[in-house]
Order: sequence, then C-alpha cells, then structure tokens
Amino acid sequence: MSSKFLLSLLACLRKDRSSFLDNGSILLEDLIASCDGKCNPIRNYSADEVIRATKNFDPSGIMQKDSSYKMFQGFIDNRSVIIKKYFTVNWLAVEKTRSMAFRDIVISIQMSNHTNVLKLLGCCLEFPIPALVYESAAKGVLNWDGGFGDNEALPWKARLRIAKQFANAVTYLHTAFPRPIILRDLKPNCIFLDNDYVPKLCNFAISITIPPLQSHVEDVVIGTFGYLDPTYFENNSISLKTDVYSFGIILLVFLTGRQALQINQAGEYEGLIEYVKSHACSGQIQTIMDPKISVEVGAADQAHQQFHDFLALALLCTRDDSEARPDMIDVTKELVRIEKLGCTSN
Repeated sequence: MSSKFLLSLLACLRKDRSSFLDNGSILLEDLIASCDGKCNPIRNYSADEVIRATKNFDPSGIMQKDSSYKMFQGFIDNRSVIIKKYFTVNWLAVEKTRSMAFRDIVISIQMSNHTNVLKLLGCCLEFPIPALVYESAAKGVLNWDGGFGDNEALPWKARLRIAKQFANAVTYLHTAFPRPIILRDLKPNCIFLDNDYVPKLCNFAISITIPPLQSHVEDVVIGTFGYLDPTYFENNSISLKTDVYSFGIILLVFLTGRQALQINQAGEYEGLIEYVKSHACSGQIQTIMDPKISVEVGAADQAHQQFHDFLALALLCTRDDSEARPDMIDVTKELVRIEKLGCTSN
C-alpha cells in the first residue's frame, strides 16, 4: 500500500469533517487489515474534483447503474475516468451501503494488478458514502444480452476470448488469496470492455470471503434473478460454486444473445436454462444460437465444435447439484481448450 495514500488518509482524519472521520478511519483500518502492504497505491480525490468531473452527477453522463450505485463517465486532469457514486433512498441503510463501498474499494485494490479487472485509481471520502474513481473503459459495459453500446453484437471469436479472460479473473478471486473471495453477483454488467475488447471485471460490493477451514458461508440472499445459484437461493449457502453457476448463465447469454430472464410467448418469465433445454433438442444447437454471431470465413467447422463444447460447459456450470459443477480453474482451462479448437486447421 502506498505510504503517500496512508498519509493522505491520516491527514483527512485531522480535518473537522464528519464524512472524513466516518469513512477515513474505517477504510484505513480495512486497508491495513486486508492489503498487507502489497497493493498498488491509490489516490485520494476531493469532492470538488469528483463533482466537476461528473458535472455534478449529471444523469446524461451515466454509463451504468444498479440498485445501489451509478457509474459516470468523466474527466479528471484531462484523463477519462469512470466514477462510481453509491446512493441510498433510506438513511437507515447508509451504514450498510457504506460497508458495501468499503468492500468494493478493498477488493478492487487487492485485484488492481490483474489485467482483467477495472483498475481503481482512487476514492473520495468526503461524501457520506465514498465515491470510487476507475480507469476508463472505452467500449463501455456489456448489455444484458451480451452485446455492448447501441446494440452492437460481438463476433463469436470475441465472445469466446472475453469469456476466457473473464473466467481467469474470477479464478484469481477464488484462488489467489488466503481466504477465497466469492463475488455472488456475476452478470454481464459487471464486465467493461476497453478499446481492444479486453474484459474488465468490476463491482465487488457484495463479495464475501469463505472462513478458514470451511467450504461455504451462510448469508442473506443478495443478487440478480436469473443469475442466482439455486442452492444459495434455497439454503442461504454460498460457496465457490455459487459464482460458477452465475458464470454458466453468462456463457449461455454469450451463446444465445438472450437475457437471463425473458418473457416468453405465453407472457411468462422464462429462465435461460429452461429456454436452452427446451429448444436445443437432439443436439440441434442452431435453434438457440444468437443469429448475430459471425464466424470468420473458413472457420465454420471449428466454430461448430466450439459451439457444442461451449454449451456443454455452460450446462455443466449450471447443474442444480452444486457439487457437480466444476471449479472456476477448470472452467478456465476448458475455455482455453475450446478457443484453441478455432486455431486447428483442416
């Protein structure tokens, strides 16, 4: 951890400003406890800088939003940045939302060296709930159907590469720390794309760690319908396989170009797994394939095998029995293998 950043936090604590006192002391304790001096330095931004960068949080600058935050495109020191502003509609929930922001900051710092994580540049402690400042992601965030921007579709090769690199980031969360970290809310709008379509994982606000010598932890159900692990939803039990399930749904989104929940012809909500299983009968994968998928000329045979193996992996990840699902490290290895199929010549 940067000594300059620690000093700036300590300086904040000396100021007679309640938000600094509330946020700075708790964040400082969390950082010291969690980062162990090994993380990249981050900057302490002022409220004035954040407000100018977002034009006082002008709604026209929103590039992504969720139930507890909005992310704005902005500029600080002539550099394009993304600013996350947490909010709450109930003052009784301020402490809970603040703890989510702290969690987001601490895990983002720990993950800051990973290529497929949206890099945290710094934070602002002058608001009741800290604001986060990230590097820019030129292509924006993925849509719910796996596309991006104004309904732009990604070619198959890009979808497969993004899935592989995204899997690598989740695997790192699961394996690189003494206590494995579970995101528990994986979904397409956690994925930003840079100029080269490299995926950047973002949003660790409701992530949770597995206690030592345990395989799971129990907590209230939080997440997004359509991506929720049924074991977690039914038993409040979170394990590494919780993320595997959600990741499998994302794979199905990439393959089908459909959202995780859609209204069917009967006017009812239909989950993506049910849709895939009811339509992809007898190995006829083309019935559920996204018609926008494009394949390079001469690569049709290899792509056909990739589609089948990709679907098989997605269905394996989304098995009802959590113990029957693969670990994320095996998911990553399988995606590497599937991608290599496209390099095989006839």
